[in-house]
Amino acid sequence: MAEGTWEKLSQVAVLGAEYDSPERQPHPKCLEGTRVDLLKFIYGLLDKREKSQIIWLHGTAGVGKSAVAFTVAERMKGLKVTEETKIETRLAGSFFFSRKHTNRSTTGHFFATLAYQLARNFPSVQTHVNRAIRENPAVLNASMSLRDQMKALFRRPLWHMESTGRLRECPPPVFVVDALDECKPETVADLISLLGQALSDPELPVVHILLTSRSEEHIRKAIQKEEMRTLVCEIPVNTSGEGIAGTISLDGEDVDNDIHVFLQHSFTDLCSRHPDFPQPTADNLTRLANRAGRRFIVASTMMKFVDDGYNDPRDRLELMLELTNELLP
Repeated sequence: MAEGTWEKLSQVAVLGAEYDSPERQPHPKCLEGTRVDLLKFIYGLLDKREKSQIIWLHGTAGVGKSAVAFTVAERMKGLKVTEETKIETRLAGSFFFSRKHTNRSTTGHFFATLAYQLARNFPSVQTHVNRAIRENPAVLNASMSLRDQMKALFRRPLWHMESTGRLRECPPPVFVVDALDECKPETVADLISLLGQALSDPELPVVHILLTSRSEEHIRKAIQKEEMRTLVCEIPVNTSGEGIAGTISLDGEDVDNDIHVFLQHSFTDLCSRHPDFPQPTADNLTRLANRAGRRFIVASTMMKFVDDGYNDPRDRLELMLELTNELLP
């Protein structure tokens, strides 16, 4: 790849949006033994070679969607496309939106970021990404038409991958897009539509996109349009309803156990750093898990309160138990 073109792409690619970026630390991740059924179900979908899919995992804040997205991205990064390759992994790219960061709250460099990661992971497409940028350098401008960016930086390199035929018998590459609800809403519908158009293109290889978001109306309307129906596999929070909703959920009795495992693991880690800190009783663990209300963000906040790095964690735990008893008897 021409040095100047690659340098331009690397300068506009949003490095902080990658799943394992230091900007996102601490990285939320599913602990071993949690989300077992959900992850197994998602991995099964990602292994399907028949057609491309958008797997939409959605629900309210704090139920652990980003932890699932990170865990899936990490697993895909650890899987090689073929046994022969030393570089190419199944994680084709990732973009974790965040309203706290300007360049992660818009779609302006979304496709440039994915193209940069795709070219790093699949060296064979670097030449085609380079050529697309040379032919139209403005495609790297955030104000450029999102459709033009998709065609040059997403569809074109994927088309090349298909034209070589090298990946046709391999497990599909995977893109992970997290927290779409944290993207400015005026461009979300266009982005979803363009991703749908790309995945519907018979000239492109089978690829899958894991997409997570809150269940916001503008996202729901865009992703449930008629032309998207055959592409989308929906995994909602609620256990009510039919199909997948009745099979896999982020908000069910299995989550109670996952929250308990998370708290137990966190307190074990705390005890290893503070030998004089007694492991909470089973009753107290259960009480804290119940107070979390099946929301990982609440359980995480509890642990940050107890283990704040400044105060005696024994006093903080006692205070936490008193507060939960008073607020939620």
